[in-house]
Amino acid sequence: MRSSEEPRRARSGDRGAVTAEAAMALPVLVAFVVALVWALVAAADQIRCVDAARAGARAAARSEPEDAVRSAAQGAAPGRARVDVERAGGLWRVRVEAPTPGPGALGLTLSAEAVALAEDTVGAER
Repeated sequence: MRSSEEPRRARSGDRGAVTAEAAMALPVLVAFVVALVWALVAAADQIRCVDAARAGARAAARSEPEDAVRSAAQGAAPGRARVDVERAGGLWRVRVEAPTPGPGALGLTLSAEAVALAEDTVGAER
C-alpha cells in the first residue's frame, strides 16, 4: 500500500508549482506580444512614411503646386505626420516625419525623405 501512496503525494505537491510557473510566465508572454505588435506598427508606419515621401516627390517633379504636393504626401502618410517640401536648385525634397505612440522611450519619430528632379530642369543646359 505504501508504494501507491508515495506517487500521489509527489504529484499533489507539484500542482502549486505549475500554477506559480504559469503565473510568472504569463506576464512575460503578454509583454512579448505587446512589444511585437508595437514593432509591427512602427515598421508599417515607417513604410507609409517612405511611400508618402515618394508620392510627394513625384508630384513635385511633375510641377504640381506645393499644396498638391503636400496633399499627395499627407494622403499616404500615417496620422499626425508632418510634411516638409523644399526646392534646392533643380531638386525637390519631400520629408515626412510621423510620431509613433509608445510608452516612454518607445515613442519614436519616424522619418523618410525622397528627392526628385524637377520636370522644368529636364533637358535644360547648365
